[in-house]
Amino acid sequence: MMLSVNGPVILAGAGKMGAAMLSGWLARGLDPKLIIIQDPNLSGDAADLAQRHHLRTEPSLARLDQPPAVIVVAVKPQLIDAVLGSLAALAGADTVMLSIAAGKSLASFDRYLPAGAAVVRAMPNTPASLGRGITGAIANTHVTAAQKALCHELLSAVGEVMWLTDETLIDAVTAVSGSGPAYVFLLVETLAEAGRRAGLDGEMAMRLARATVSGAGELLFRSDADAATLRHNVTSPGGTTAAALAVLMREKDGLQTLMSDAVLAAQKRSRELGQ
Repeated sequence: MMLSVNGPVILAGAGKMGAAMLSGWLARGLDPKLIIIQDPNLSGDAADLAQRHHLRTEPSLARLDQPPAVIVVAVKPQLIDAVLGSLAALAGADTVMLSIAAGKSLASFDRYLPAGAAVVRAMPNTPASLGRGITGAIANTHVTAAQKALCHELLSAVGEVMWLTDETLIDAVTAVSGSGPAYVFLLVETLAEAGRRAGLDGEMAMRLARATVSGAGELLFRSDADAATLRHNVTSPGGTTAAALAVLMREKDGLQTLMSDAVLAAQKRSRELGQ
């Protein structure tokens, strides 16, 4: 399905996530002539894409001949104050603001935008760079069905999209999927270190752990079965896997307790950053 937009698309901030989204849009057939990148330090993948597709790039943007259909805010949260003032001046009555800035609530945009402005807040994750991300999103009451559909298309160019109806849940999304890739990478590190302690050399242990986690993730991705079923399928009663799981699934200090504590800590921090 080709990505069609009725007006310019401004991408404010083209770091890793912004570049991932940009790549997805172009792969979906978005007209390069509609894309405007605003980033004073354009580099890396975004710079390569801009050069290859002859995209318009601006360190800052003072005016446009046509109001944008969407302004995608992909800057770090601490830069919001510096960029939103000028961006808000470019927005028309039919422009939707799509923010992927962590911790910035829908209400926080009210001080920059005119009353009744359409804003969507989204939290993607880093597998978006491979088109395998997942994003939680929430729209304010001024977003039309057409604008929501447009934001869905832009976000789904880099993976799945789940729409929320309660903004407070975005902190839980951040804790589970936004920060979640780091938990998986830590799993690889700790599994490799456990292998090393069991007698494997470091390189072999890391290779085994890395291939096992990535392969299991791909199996989960391709399978219709849920995670619990897949776990049962590889666990023989009285076998080696069962012995390991008896440790990992201990009630007081097992993986569930650790993961719950970790997610709650991330959720709490997300709330703090949004204040």
